[in-house]
Amino acid sequence: MTQQILQHTFDNGLTLLAEPNQSLESAAFSILVPAGSVYDPDDRLGLAMVAGHLALRGAGDRDSRAIVQTLDALGVERGEGVSGAHTSYSGASLAANLLPALEVYADIVRRPHLPADEVEPVRGIALQELQSIEDEPAQKVMLELRARQYPDAWGRSSHGTREHLLAASADDISRFHARCFRPEGTIIGVAGRLDWPRVLDYVAQLFGDWKIEHAIPEPVALPRTPQLAHLPHESQQTQIGISYDTVPYSHPDYFDAWAGVGVLSGGMSSRLFTEVREKRGLCYSVYASYHTLRDRGAVFCYAGTSADRAQETLDVTLDELLRLKAGITLSELDRLKARIKSSLIMQQESSASRSGAIARDWYHLGRVRTLTELGQTIDQLTCESINRYLAAKPPQDFTVVTLGPAPLTVAT
Repeated sequence: MTQQILQHTFDNGLTLLAEPNQSLESAAFSILVPAGSVYDPDDRLGLAMVAGHLALRGAGDRDSRAIVQTLDALGVERGEGVSGAHTSYSGASLAANLLPALEVYADIVRRPHLPADEVEPVRGIALQELQSIEDEPAQKVMLELRARQYPDAWGRSSHGTREHLLAASADDISRFHARCFRPEGTIIGVAGRLDWPRVLDYVAQLFGDWKIEHAIPEPVALPRTPQLAHLPHESQQTQIGISYDTVPYSHPDYFDAWAGVGVLSGGMSSRLFTEVREKRGLCYSVYASYHTLRDRGAVFCYAGTSADRAQETLDVTLDELLRLKAGITLSELDRLKARIKSSLIMQQESSASRSGAIARDWYHLGRVRTLTELGQTIDQLTCESINRYLAAKPPQDFTVVTLGPAPLTVAT
């Protein structure tokens, strides 16, 4: 696999990244704007989410209907979202439609109408999304776990709170957009069949005159304290969330740490699936996932089980996490490498995956790892390097959040 990464940072601080792949018929883009939920005012949690959605209700010389019709006519498969750090917009289409699609999103990012008469419909959607969490106990327990694993504002949910969503006004949204939607720190990643000089010139026309109003520092993430919490919920089931600190994506030990989590959870031969679900039949779902901020990382584990087996499920899951300190086996590493290489091959064939990956790499690293580099890094992983890391930095100091009819205990 041979990739070329092209990069240009404009005078206003916006960075354009490209990974051309002439073997594809598609092209995709990912736009990361530094306007995530960490920038929500303390009394308006959820404002970034509302602002991001309202920006789609008309921008430039198009109203809401015209935006939808234009993107549909271009065949753009699109998405948007809000994370802690970013409001993001993404799309994929036939390669010939990449630049017209970027023109629409330049208006959405820079010149949204933010119509006051559309605030109530957008607020209603946000309130419904927030309420839906109450009907998804697994999601609720993991959101609570994140809030306790990471310090505020990095642990907060982008959904906000009902009180704050109801209080948000059109003026609040306009002020948030004016303050947070800015070129400095914005990243645009494009991938697929593309002409770099043409894309660079076009993006310069669309975004090059975007002015820097003012810099906004990211909130400082303070150290956390491990916690045990229970959310009472009348049910025959119990949801269990467990988290612990690990290294961020930018850390030299990241891939060793990530491999340990891959052995824990990743396929039907993984330790958590085998030991907690298959051998003992303790739960209907169990997994572990790696999450990274720019300066810290965490492993988040989940198990869903019946209330009468919840304590045993928690105990066995924690035992498996602690057992990682003893290291992994060669057969586990071989299975992990095979699975990851399959994933890398599929990424190579997806312009959407690559546009998002190169934008995220730039945010975390200030550079982009090619698929070739990633493949070589995976090949170089050994049991010795992984086990050395796990012995030095084993899973420990757990935060545990449970949701169900009765609290559980954690052995100390």
